[in-house]
Amino acid sequence: MNIGSNIKQIRELRNYSQEYVAQELGISQSTYARIESGTIIPKIDRLQRIAEILEIDISFLLNTTNVFNIVFNAAANQSGYINNQSNNIIDIEEIRKIVQEELKKI
Repeated sequence: MNIGSNIKQIRELRNYSQEYVAQELGISQSTYARIESGTIIPKIDRLQRIAEILEIDISFLLNTTNVFNIVFNAAANQSGYINNQSNNIIDIEEIRKIVQEELKKI
């Protein structure tokens, strides 16, 4: 996973729009979209500002092992959503809440 994908995933977990983050950065939405797509690789000062907007430590943006899969799996296992053979339905909104709660702990 690249930095842009990490940014996008965190932004979506926070329920922030591209327009909101772009406005906070003082750039256009199209320029911001290019950051998320990996077309533009932001300098460290811009990455730090993105991390501040997303309310996370910059290390999560730089982590290419996709920490959110780890957080998601741990939180989902803890709540019984994964490995529950009797119920194959995953409530996405509930899992989103769990992940957001885990993000707050970080």
